Amino acid sequence: MKQFALYNPASLKEAVTLLGSDPARAQLLAGGMDLLGRLKKRLDTPERVINLKSIPGLDAVREDGGTIRVGPLVKLTDLAEHPLLWSNFRAVVEAAASVGSVQIRNAGTVGGNLCQRPRCWYFRHRDYPCLQKGGATCFAVAGENRYHAILDGGPCFFAHPSDLAPALMVFDASVRLVGSGGERTVALEKLYHVPRERLNAGLTLEPGEILTEVRLPAPAVGTRSAYFKFKEKPSFDFSLVGVAAALTFSDGKVVKARLALSGVAPVPWRALEAEKALIGSALDEAAARHAAEIIVENAGPLSHNRYKVALTRTLVRRTLLGLA
Repeated sequence: MKQFALYNPASLKEAVTLLGSDPARAQLLAGGMDLLGRLKKRLDTPERVINLKSIPGLDAVREDGGTIRVGPLVKLTDLAEHPLLWSNFRAVVEAAASVGSVQIRNAGTVGGNLCQRPRCWYFRHRDYPCLQKGGATCFAVAGENRYHAILDGGPCFFAHPSDLAPALMVFDASVRLVGSGGERTVALEKLYHVPRERLNAGLTLEPGEILTEVRLPAPAVGTRSAYFKFKEKPSFDFSLVGVAAALTFSDGKVVKARLALSGVAPVPWRALEAEKALIGSALDEAAARHAAEIIVENAGPLSHNRYKVALTRTLVRRTLLGLA
């Protein structure tokens, strides 16, 4: 680990100033589950690390006019157990509870889970100058790629690791971003971009911006949700495929549908066409199978991850039928 200066700002304004406009020279510290590993492997060698835990108010969950506001430093354990979420945001609770181990959830934060960097082993190995690190090659294309993307990949094929992001997305979550130019609010799904749009970033955060809040609007009456994840290790692991669904029913039929997946694309992936296909259905076996087929019909698996196509199809169907 390269030596760095640790700062404990007392306010967001001070943190923004310390962060500056050069992301290579400064990094934010929340729970440290991602950053500390990158520092130890010298994937990141910042001059400054800005500890957000010294800023009051960033670890709160509160309700404001029907909207749930979640601070970026809220621990995943606290999110999974929070009474404001249990009744109306079941997918978020289940996603938070599925992350890592108890120890990881007790330290990991909402902001860190949403903003983590690729978990691709080529990216995480300092001896591979991959596309995400400014190189010219995605080594996963011709290499070991059993955990990589099957949807929307190229030229880089890492699979986005966040469980929480798709679960928040199906509730139309937005995020508040604060930087030197002021603040802005964007839909959570707009926080991410696929590699063909921009490499070496993954997030649409401007230099010097900090994610300061996640906002969840109250779901419509009749909404049911779930998050279903398949992982290789039964104890704790990243999802091979994770499915978040939020469906609103009226008179026994789906009137609003939101589907998002983890582990299948370089971004938390919204299944827009499958959502449209579910509208007006009674959500029976045929409707669930049809939606699942739509999601994988344009899949582009690599040499070792074709199993993800069938796995995605099965998990989508099971998640949907669990809400019927």
